[in-house]
Amino acid sequence: MNSVKPEPQPVPSRRRGIRLSLSERIFQVLNITFFVLLAVSTVVPFLNLIAKSLSSEAAVVSGMVGILPVDIQFGTYRYVLTQSSFLGSLRVSVTVTVLGTLLALAMTTLAAYPLSKKRLRGRKFFILMYIFTMLFSGGLIPTYLLMQNLHLIDKLPVLFLPGMISVYNMLIIKNYFEGLPDSLEESAKLDGASNLSILWKITLPLSLPVLATIALFYAVAFWNDYFASLIYINSPEKKPLQLYLKELFVTSSDTFLKSGNWADNAMNSSPQAIQAASIILATVPILLVYPFLQKYFVKGVLIGSVKE
Repeated sequence: MNSVKPEPQPVPSRRRGIRLSLSERIFQVLNITFFVLLAVSTVVPFLNLIAKSLSSEAAVVSGMVGILPVDIQFGTYRYVLTQSSFLGSLRVSVTVTVLGTLLALAMTTLAAYPLSKKRLRGRKFFILMYIFTMLFSGGLIPTYLLMQNLHLIDKLPVLFLPGMISVYNMLIIKNYFEGLPDSLEESAKLDGASNLSILWKITLPLSLPVLATIALFYAVAFWNDYFASLIYINSPEKKPLQLYLKELFVTSSDTFLKSGNWADNAMNSSPQAIQAASIILATVPILLVYPFLQKYFVKGVLIGSVKE
């Protein structure tokens, strides 16, 4: 008689999840608390600006405004949007940001593409020369003299031409290009494609994540640039928005009282509210760009910055 072997009993499954030790739980709580406080410290000043820009003059002057507006009114925004100086500075900033971003992205890509090819003669030397410029610069006075000799002082191109290539951004794009399969370029060359055709039709379409990320870097840099306009721009009609905000904080009270309809505006607005509304309006345009590029942001930085 054949003996029947007993079926193996199922081993009781262990409880899923990892039990943290006391020190790990304490670290986790402290870590979460730190980042929550960091987020709050970043958001609260912005909420305070919004509240001030929407609050009445009496509430702002008396210090009653926190993160919520008091006696909501929109006269401050109407006042700011009717100022020709604000609209002119906004137009300058948009022009510089759009032209600067497009040209800088094109120049950076054209510099990164040949440096990503190992067959390029003197490749290491050129890369070292680029990195050298990250460590040492010509200095403020020689740079100003150069812009003066190029007849760029008090002209809009001076706000974006000196920043056409960021070596940091160029290295990110170069590393991304190096990660693309060589077989794509080889097959294209067999079909008779030139280097520019390969770059335009194959490399760039496959590099949208890193290009979108670098475009965002350039756009934010050009939009927030304050120092270049302070040094090189003299004409009031050519001053970008950041320089306008600086002068607004210095002379907001005088400008506000000297305006033609200051009595009507003073009923609902104060210099602090005008400053807050101007900052919000100056932040919104560049803030609207983030949702369109967010899906590319993390992927582009990680792939372009890490090279095996």
